[in-house]
Amino acid sequence: MAELHVVGEIVGAMGFEDRNLFCKWGLEAGSMWELVEGESGGQTHCDYPPEGEPCVVWAHPVDAHFAAKSLVGWPKMWFQVWSMDAHGAKDLAGYGFAHVPTAAGEHELDVATWCPEGTAAEKLSAFFVGGRPRLKFEEVIHQPGDRFRLQTKAAGVVRLRLGVCVKDFDKYNVRH
Repeated sequence: MAELHVVGEIVGAMGFEDRNLFCKWGLEAGSMWELVEGESGGQTHCDYPPEGEPCVVWAHPVDAHFAAKSLVGWPKMWFQVWSMDAHGAKDLAGYGFAHVPTAAGEHELDVATWCPEGTAAEKLSAFFVGGRPRLKFEEVIHQPGDRFRLQTKAAGVVRLRLGVCVKDFDKYNVRH
């Protein structure tokens, strides 16, 4: 089978309203792909940057090795960025996703994230009680379909540094 190896890191994030951030992430691939080795998801630590620092630093490792029968369902990474206040309460800061680059080599990616806007009642509740609107079905983050119906606002950017290595795609007639 053709193989894809993705090695790198989730460098950090910038542009979010909140300061103390952590990130839940995952790798999703189609049914023609198998994760041979590595983690399909995880969570970074919560970074508490000093005042005036424009970004958070996670430097969280990513290492995944896939075997593929087809290009259909090429892997993608999804992200949920969360903030944590002084009392340990967590709140959504943004959702985002990016396809793993198809070209071999080193890549630096900036992944734009977004938040659901919610109804007027949800906005009012979030202002007084806290807790931003969240998705009921998190698959909407990375699957095409109903995402166009959402009302969202821009949140911030997650920075990735990934090395991509492909093997035997030509040998098994998997064209990329």
